[in-house]
Amino acid sequence: MNKYILDFLKDIMAIDSPSGYSKKVIHYCQKEAEKLGFQTKKTHKGNLEIYVEGQDDYTIGFCGHVDTLGLMVRSIKSDGTLAFTNVGGPIIPTLDGEYCRIHTRDGQCYTGTILSNYPAVHVYKDAKSAPRDCENMHVRIDEVVKNKEDVQALGIQNGDYIAYDPKTEITESGFIKSRFLDDKISVAILFGMLKHLANNHIKPKHNLIIIISTYEEVGHGSSYIHPNIDELIAVDMGCIGEDLACSEYDVSICAKDGSGPYDYDLTSKLIELASTHQLQYAIDIYPYYSSDVSAALRGGQNIKGALIGPGVAASHGMERTHLQAVENTLKLLLAYIA
Repeated sequence: MNKYILDFLKDIMAIDSPSGYSKKVIHYCQKEAEKLGFQTKKTHKGNLEIYVEGQDDYTIGFCGHVDTLGLMVRSIKSDGTLAFTNVGGPIIPTLDGEYCRIHTRDGQCYTGTILSNYPAVHVYKDAKSAPRDCENMHVRIDEVVKNKEDVQALGIQNGDYIAYDPKTEITESGFIKSRFLDDKISVAILFGMLKHLANNHIKPKHNLIIIISTYEEVGHGSSYIHPNIDELIAVDMGCIGEDLACSEYDVSICAKDGSGPYDYDLTSKLIELASTHQLQYAIDIYPYYSSDVSAALRGGQNIKGALIGPGVAASHGMERTHLQAVENTLKLLLAYIA
């Protein structure tokens, strides 16, 4: 199962999908779900729903998001470089020197590099100390452009998406390092669960609806969910850092995040299952975090909600997790739906 999950992850990592530009990756996920034998439907806002028939009328929802952090062209400068604004919450200083792709509205794609406005130590005395933020950085396009008009002639305009390189690598020691593990690694795990059900002809106790959302990074990914869903579990990254128990080897069970506490009974059940199955797990509180369950509850959905996911280091930067966290998360999901 690890090979399937990792192959799927590499495939979706290769598809640019900053929030609002997720059609291609959703299409890929839809085709894969249908290949596994499951019915699907796309919502008006672009989310994908995957349906798994259960043995009774109760319905569990699981949600993971394929939208990622990104950038957008704010304006075209007179020298032919691009000013940009952020999509979601990337750690902007970590983008200095990263390769990127500019996607135009007419389907063209151009490569470039994200740079400081003071990129050369031999020219700018403040090259090392200048702020790295949206106001002090730009995109250098890999085309012969000498002014604003040259850039416009390529079809690039304000509002075009800029996607930066995920730099995905999987090491022999089992580490998975890449940008956008938040949350494509969890989507890959959810597809691992679907693959397990399909391969073994398993009909879960309850109906399942898997939501692959497309606007989580901007706060409203699963604000609307299917009305039949009785409870919703977000599968999203577990955070690692100061005052937290989670590691890159654990499945994280979140008791409370910045939106408030998760359902007590649902969270307790997940903790009990993790303990009973002797999984590596951690229970944590994430003060600067909000999930698709948070969005659903804010949207007025009458559901119980919980949040789990593999431990991911350096969130919104150069992220990393380990196969052990992937395995522990998958095992918890399979135990929950058994």
